[in-house]
Amino acid sequence: METKLVSLRRFSKFMCLLTFSLIFLGALVKSTESGLSVPDWPTTYGKFMFAFPLDQMAGGIKYEHTHRMLASIVGLLTLGLCIWLLRSSVGTWIKRLGIAAFVAVVAQGVLGGLAVRYFLPVWLSTFHGVLAHLFLIILIMIAYGLSMEHNHRRHLEDAAEGQWIKMVLIFTGMVFIQLILGNIMRHTQSGLAIPDFPTMGGSLWPTMDQAMLNHINAWRFENNMDPVTKVQVHIHLWHRIWALLILLKLGYINYLAYKKYLNKPLIIKTLFLLNIAVALQIMLGISTVLFMKEVVVTTCHVTIGAFVLGLSFLLLLRSSPCTWDSFKKQLKRK
Repeated sequence: METKLVSLRRFSKFMCLLTFSLIFLGALVKSTESGLSVPDWPTTYGKFMFAFPLDQMAGGIKYEHTHRMLASIVGLLTLGLCIWLLRSSVGTWIKRLGIAAFVAVVAQGVLGGLAVRYFLPVWLSTFHGVLAHLFLIILIMIAYGLSMEHNHRRHLEDAAEGQWIKMVLIFTGMVFIQLILGNIMRHTQSGLAIPDFPTMGGSLWPTMDQAMLNHINAWRFENNMDPVTKVQVHIHLWHRIWALLILLKLGYINYLAYKKYLNKPLIIKTLFLLNIAVALQIMLGISTVLFMKEVVVTTCHVTIGAFVLGLSFLLLLRSSPCTWDSFKKQLKRK
């Protein structure tokens, strides 16, 4: 029985890593604008997906088709994980998460297919990207619920204070909102709606007037890009503002950790990794603008964003009590 549980733990962690790879491939599809390189779904140029000749995977087809194949593999493995959980002796709440993961991955596949069938509408493409991050969170929670660390902590009273948990919960929510903003920005072609940094439209403080829009569109004309609207500029600006708010929130969380939680290695270790990931994400975001959405930089920016979300959620799990009732009670405490 223990051997089977060890294998299940390892498989759940493998699924998390595979999902990060899938997010990377999805970001690569968008960065290379390959979303309609395969215009039909669920077939690939009329053929069964896994029967499509490898020698025909050229240009954008290799990105889109590889993404589809890996997504199908992740879907099948998620079904396997769900069945494995239902047949195992794990807690009911983990079994329910397994069902939720399977429902999410099926919905994700359908949304991806519909996005292609309807020529990548913004709302469908954005929802497709956001659901990928929800799916990742579910898998991380499954993996943590199965972990030896969680099993050990169930017998300890090592949860952080309610104020800390609230701050980490808010921070995780802020990161998720930022990923939504990033998805909207990418799918509305607003990634270079403000094409300069640290200035914004030619000035350190954005004026958001017609002169600023003219300055931006003059730059875009010189670089053979279509003009943007004020709506696109606003979307891009909010992505930058929210990134700054996240950085400030992280600074406050570090301050609280330094004051109260230096004796909790799990929290400090996770927070250390989160600090590195956020710093890297900010540098990649700046580089995305400065290098005019270069494919590798932009793709890594999206992927590290998912990694920041995963670390934020892991920090929340490691800070919180191991039962839902205890979690709610802890949140009510000051």
